[in-house]
Amino acid sequence: MACPRRRPAAADPVTAEVVLGALETIAYEMATHVSLTATTPILNQSNERNATILDASGALAALSVGIPQFMLSSTLPIRFALGFFGPDGLFDGDVLVANDPYHGGGHLPDYNVFAPVFHDGELVLIASIQCHHADTGGGMPGGYNADAPDIWAEGLRLPALKILERGVERRDVSYFLQTNTRTPTFLGDLRAQVGAAELGVKRLKEVLAAHGTATVRGAIDATIALASRGFRAEVARWPDGVYVSDVYVDHDPQGHPDIHLHCTVTIRGERLTIDFTGSDARPEIQAYSSFGNTRGYVVAQLASMMDPTIPKNEGFFRAIELIVPEGCCLNPPPGRSVAAGTHHPGTEVGEAIALALAGVITERCCPQIYKIGMPTVIFGTHPRTGGLFIDNSADTIAAHCNAVRGCDGWGSMNASFGNLIRATAEINESIFPQRQLARDFITDSGGAGEYRGGLGTLYRKQLLAPARVYAYVVGRKYPMPGVAGGRPGSPNRLELRVGGPREDAGERTRLVAHEAGEAIAYHYGGGGGWGDPLARDPARVLDDVLDEYVSLESARDDYGVVLTGSLAEVTLAVDGPATAALRARRRAGGTG
Repeated sequence: MACPRRRPAAADPVTAEVVLGALETIAYEMATHVSLTATTPILNQSNERNATILDASGALAALSVGIPQFMLSSTLPIRFALGFFGPDGLFDGDVLVANDPYHGGGHLPDYNVFAPVFHDGELVLIASIQCHHADTGGGMPGGYNADAPDIWAEGLRLPALKILERGVERRDVSYFLQTNTRTPTFLGDLRAQVGAAELGVKRLKEVLAAHGTATVRGAIDATIALASRGFRAEVARWPDGVYVSDVYVDHDPQGHPDIHLHCTVTIRGERLTIDFTGSDARPEIQAYSSFGNTRGYVVAQLASMMDPTIPKNEGFFRAIELIVPEGCCLNPPPGRSVAAGTHHPGTEVGEAIALALAGVITERCCPQIYKIGMPTVIFGTHPRTGGLFIDNSADTIAAHCNAVRGCDGWGSMNASFGNLIRATAEINESIFPQRQLARDFITDSGGAGEYRGGLGTLYRKQLLAPARVYAYVVGRKYPMPGVAGGRPGSPNRLELRVGGPREDAGERTRLVAHEAGEAIAYHYGGGGGWGDPLARDPARVLDDVLDEYVSLESARDDYGVVLTGSLAEVTLAVDGPATAALRARRRAGGTG
């Protein structure tokens, strides 16, 4: 599915930068348009969208990052459409929609809406906007039917479908899409994407009119070549070698344990190869990340560890040789369910790459991943409206944020979530029949290290109407890993029916009925630490204890820091000589 390469045209660097700035601004404007016009919370609040500008071959030219893995899972469906419709099958005014994981997408809720941009009768650019929708039909509200036996049971598949043709809405298609989703506001959300794509077309035509087709193409080619040179130059500074990692997901939605990812990273001069040969290929598992989703996570992790000034475009992506054998959990056999795989084992792709490179670029090694299972979807009948509500649990939390050299894990989410905004309690309580009772940092949940992992959150949500909770949790057996001697973060735990016959989520997906007044309590795990905990500045450990990030017991047991005084009376102080002596005993292999 690779797009053809053109020989980069000569371009004035200043003009190329002006054109690139215009394309990136247009992408940002498209993404903002969705937030301002969509009607469903996951679209108009969360920023779970990504706008991209591609050239006529399907090469990515510019983007506005919402969710990093969308950078690439939005490009492959467009390349399929270009081949499917052919050079004479797309027209000025067309707008298309696609969501099929087996035609380049991530999973069914991720709808990609895109439109060709013509200038002087020639296809020059493509404007694309990808968003996550609250429902996509199928056997389970919320778009996460992890129990689906195959992709057809998950929901509606759209490889490439024209929703507008030559500027006229196809009402048969719109109605077809509307009747295949449970979300009453779906069509409004989809039209928000259509409006964003049309806005992108309008703005891009203005750029083409101002600069001309040849100049815009030359600027794109020059920027792509710049990204490729920057990527390869940085890789060339890394030590040659073959670096291997093995990571695991606790289990798939059916309870099959230890979903295995095997990653081999090979560095030869300026060449970088990422090879997932040897990853889990058991035929009975139900944990599959589509190839487009896997590819996106590869790029998101590498981008987080490289020079941030390298443009994120086709030149960055072409510089990676990616091997993902078909049939393994990261490139499934045709027809397999991928509903849960966009999270796990998809996100563990980043963990595998980070751990493989931990000895190569240790100071920048920070797995940009999360360990949730999948969003805890809650659905039922809204007592005020009498209609179905679907809560995808896009709530504000802190969790799974690893430390990196020089920086503790911060009290939020990691960079793999990009610009994702999680809704406040006030917003979600006004939309859904719920009351949010707690969102507290969990003491000692961040992995110990010279730089401490970010803390997890105790999150408690009370349901004010009968509802069903779709629960699938991982990160209990394999929590966030530490790096360079850092300790792992705390594991996840999800309590169900709190206030009633309390129970914990287990190894399999479950649909658990809750009565009004009962709550869920999600103990989100913390991030892993970086570096030896005994190397942490004792003054920083004291600050952590005063902030209740670290307990007195952990200060001594994990960090080797002896504190005197009283926490209750805020008279704690570091006993320097006792701390030095304790750490010396620990380093020598003693306890105490």
